Amino acid sequence: MTGTCPASMSYPITAPRPDAANPPEILRTLRDEDPLRPMTFAEGVQGWLATGYSAVRAVLADSRFSAKQELQVLPVDAPGAPKGIPAQPGVFIRMDPPDHTRYRSKLVAEFTVRRMNQFEPRIAAVTQKALDAMEEMGPPADLIRNFALPIPSLVMCDLFGIPAENRADFEQSMAVTDSFDSTPEEVQAAYATMLAHFPPLIESKRKNPTDDLLSGIVNNTDFTVEELTNIGLTLFAGGFESTTHMIALGVYSLLTNPKQADALRADPSLVDSAVEELLRYLSIVHRGPIRVALEDVEVEGRLIKKGQPVMMSFPAANRDPEKYEDPETLDVTRTTRGHLAFGHGVHQCIGQQLARVEIRIALGALFQRFPMLRLAVPAEEVAMKDQLFSTIHGLQKLPVAW
Repeated sequence: MTGTCPASMSYPITAPRPDAANPPEILRTLRDEDPLRPMTFAEGVQGWLATGYSAVRAVLADSRFSAKQELQVLPVDAPGAPKGIPAQPGVFIRMDPPDHTRYRSKLVAEFTVRRMNQFEPRIAAVTQKALDAMEEMGPPADLIRNFALPIPSLVMCDLFGIPAENRADFEQSMAVTDSFDSTPEEVQAAYATMLAHFPPLIESKRKNPTDDLLSGIVNNTDFTVEELTNIGLTLFAGGFESTTHMIALGVYSLLTNPKQADALRADPSLVDSAVEELLRYLSIVHRGPIRVALEDVEVEGRLIKKGQPVMMSFPAANRDPEKYEDPETLDVTRTTRGHLAFGHGVHQCIGQQLARVEIRIALGALFQRFPMLRLAVPAEEVAMKDQLFSTIHGLQKLPVAW
């Protein structure tokens, strides 16, 4: 990518930046110059980059754009990535209606606000356990390893009813998939390890259902074991990585904006608006999603031709001044209605209510237990994940003290 931002540009590789909570400056430049612009994808495929809020929302809401895996075009070369291969049965996030509708309509009943609120005591218990371990260990501590990572991991194991003897495998495997040190082969092996646990787990839920998400999905749908296995892994992985990094980056953002942290400490009732503002401000899905036009479509006065991919930038869209006043400022009292952190349209994140509950409980409990929480290193020394092929923006470590 050149610094001049040509009319047809290559994928803007994420560059190191001093503040890990802020998206690259190039995204703001691109959005302000042209919120929907031509872009060259891998292998020279011509498509589009949407950085404006209205353009991103329009594409996500339009059924003439496809999320099918077999149509996907990547922004950069990714060795080993599937090309032209339909999604496995159950991987509904890579499907279009009516296949997508068949899965989602039967899953949504397990992810209602009421259902997620019922799990609050379990989530609170897991959070307190992590805080107890941190306090016993004493400062300094890596907030990711000791708090942000174990909470979603243990919560997902608990909500899926994964037996205690299998949890170590799941937690270790998810840590491998999330580690910037893992090779593609190690990540593939970690997913295979988790997949192998699901068929016997599904069978046990059929015979002896309990009050967990997987039991509800297994016994309230007619999905096959293969479908349930892929659904289980899709939901488990999706609920782990994004929530882990949202908690860690949320804490980092508050600690580097001390007035906002002080406001939350002074008025814990702000936690709900703080969560929504952090979701908007951080938008940790930093690359994609990508949709492919099924026919010629006009968006924002531009003609997107059949077969052309459109990559959307949530970080740029959620900081669009056309949508939010003073969008570069973190304000936990802000009303952030309509943010795109969980997407929009038929593919809007099915687990968003669970994520909200986890983040709200984690942040509230953390600042209550450690009111003097602070970074243990200068903010500019907090290292980010390698993001070339990663979809989720995150940190490698977050050293804190109290």
